[in-house]
Amino acid sequence: MKYTVLSLFPEITDAFFAHSIIAKAISRGIVTYRSVNIRDFAVDKHRTCDDAPYGGGPGMLMIPEPLGKALESVGARNRLDPEDGGWTGIAPRVIYLSPSGRPFTQNLAKELAGEAELILLCGRYEGIDQRIIDAFVDDEISIGDYVLSSGEAAALVLIDATYRLVDTVITSASLEEESFAGGLLEYPQYTRPEMYGILKVPEILLSGHHENIRRWRLYKRVEKTLALRPDLIRWGEETGLFDEETRHIIEVLRGTGGSEGET
Repeated sequence: MKYTVLSLFPEITDAFFAHSIIAKAISRGIVTYRSVNIRDFAVDKHRTCDDAPYGGGPGMLMIPEPLGKALESVGARNRLDPEDGGWTGIAPRVIYLSPSGRPFTQNLAKELAGEAELILLCGRYEGIDQRIIDAFVDDEISIGDYVLSSGEAAALVLIDATYRLVDTVITSASLEEESFAGGLLEYPQYTRPEMYGILKVPEILLSGHHENIRRWRLYKRVEKTLALRPDLIRWGEETGLFDEETRHIIEVLRGTGGSEGET
């Protein structure tokens, strides 16, 4: 997987790739990364990359010329180029991080993790000229229903959620029971010491009985998801995602049948 990040402040994303698991993935050759400073493609001596929007209004907008040149320099395809000549090659997927984009989800993260390269375009100010979106952008993606001053922060969220899903970066077993796997949130986790203040690790986790532990964890996943994300439960029921055991636990917790002891 290759990440190419276009930014006015590349040092923000550069720091992320220098540490922790992703730095190890880079050293192993699983992930590669390059940053592009959009200002390097400015057309005047002041390296101007923004201007007032046509039609008036507050704030500044990133102008198209530096953005277009930066995108072309990293192999992005200009779909509106009259000299395109029926281009049929494979271009990297270009993503613009924007509050106007489609929601970023774990399923979308899995999809993007399968790409050979992602070009991430980080906006600033009031955003970017629409013509750049029309010509180059394949996806507009939002990481949530709020507005950030930094497209870089949104790009790092997307990178962090996708690189860990690339094959061999993290062991597959570590991903199987995470939040959203199987439509449920993750169960509570505990480690040493056995007593923390007056709080003790649940006895079942000390029992060594693997099947009881598995059932307890599944019960806690359903319980947590019902409490915090009932929309995920509804979605799982509507799509037929849950197996019989999970459906039974849902019924127990809703008080429609069975008892907790049966889980």
